Amino acid sequence: MTRLKPVAPPAVRWITRTLEEGGFETWTVGGAVRDALLGLPSGDWDLATRATPARMQRLFRRTVPIGVEHGTVGILARDGTMYEVTTFRRDVETDGRHAVVSFADTIEEDLARRDFTINAVAWHATREVFRDPYEGRSDLETRRLRTVGAPADRFREDYLRILRALRFAGRFGLTIEEGTWEAIGPLLPGLPGLSAERIREELLKVLGQDRMPSTALDLYAESGALAVLYPELDAVRAGPAWKHVLAAVDRLPPSRPYLRLAALLRPLAQSEAAALLVRLRLSNVLTDEIAHRAGAVPLPDADAPEVEVRRWLARHGPARLGPVARLELARARAHADLGGQPDRSPKAVVAAWRRARAVRRSRPPLTVGDLVIGGTELKRLGLRPGPHFGRILDGLLGRVLEEPELNRPEALLAEARRLAREAGADV
Repeated sequence: MTRLKPVAPPAVRWITRTLEEGGFETWTVGGAVRDALLGLPSGDWDLATRATPARMQRLFRRTVPIGVEHGTVGILARDGTMYEVTTFRRDVETDGRHAVVSFADTIEEDLARRDFTINAVAWHATREVFRDPYEGRSDLETRRLRTVGAPADRFREDYLRILRALRFAGRFGLTIEEGTWEAIGPLLPGLPGLSAERIREELLKVLGQDRMPSTALDLYAESGALAVLYPELDAVRAGPAWKHVLAAVDRLPPSRPYLRLAALLRPLAQSEAAALLVRLRLSNVLTDEIAHRAGAVPLPDADAPEVEVRRWLARHGPARLGPVARLELARARAHADLGGQPDRSPKAVVAAWRRARAVRRSRPPLTVGDLVIGGTELKRLGLRPGPHFGRILDGLLGRVLEEPELNRPEALLAEARRLAREAGADV
């Protein structure tokens, strides 16, 4: 049995003491207890209590009604930190997506509704004792993941628990217990019934975890969840690119989950990647940005003509240089790790990145808006506004990308006259 014990912040002990002095049994529960038992930094500390929201609001001067209808009250500590405290609950009815709950009298009832044994361990912050009816601490020590109760019943209550099982196993290096693993396959058809937002957030949590996300993503593939939710990626898994994709994802920092997502989508066509992101209901801005990063053409080589670098910056935008270069570097390092012949070595990618940064620092004109003349000057030439204005300005930008020194009024006006005549416009 693990000998590690949580060390609750003083504010958690104060909340516990205040509630218990009021006659309400109170325990710390959830991820903070689990992570402490694993020797990991504990994040948000959540508490469960017999007190109802109304009782909590009377006991504490500063509270936030963040989910009173579900029994949750935010209690503000003296330093302004908010701690979520929830009344003991038990499930009344579930439908695979949502649960109807009612308040309960004991911590045992509350723990009985948890998904996995490792999440069903309670710690008393002042008495420093555990309540562990399902031997979650033993499972943490042996690195085993199993459900509280019958796996099929627990997954049917909320199909998201299937994805949570894959994430927890990947994040903490756990082996999914045989019965729990066998229950997943037959229940996979229930996954599409979950909201796109819940599916998306689970994927982003996988990509934002500290451990290598490839472990959980491989479990997505092995279990069949990848084929159900992301068939485009499951098709990639059938080829040799999959292991390189996962290695590249691992090479990127967990603080950049959207960049990791772009690396995961890299083998897809840009339109296919965008369709997947739309299906996950990301914002239009994020969808465009992630799909563009995933589909960006490689940076020009360090010894390529400078005009090629300017064209790349004009096509993708100078702000995308860093993210796209990081993606390329992660892929190059992944190939180097796994062997084989990469398109470019990590050293070559770094050299290309440095070259592109140097060109960007020279602030060359890269968009029509950077030109020293625009529609006003074209009208002064006697041109009537129309679609040809855009074609002329695009033509001017093309010339300036080749020769930035042409970005002078007199030079561009002369070039504009020539382009107008070629377009058949009167000047």
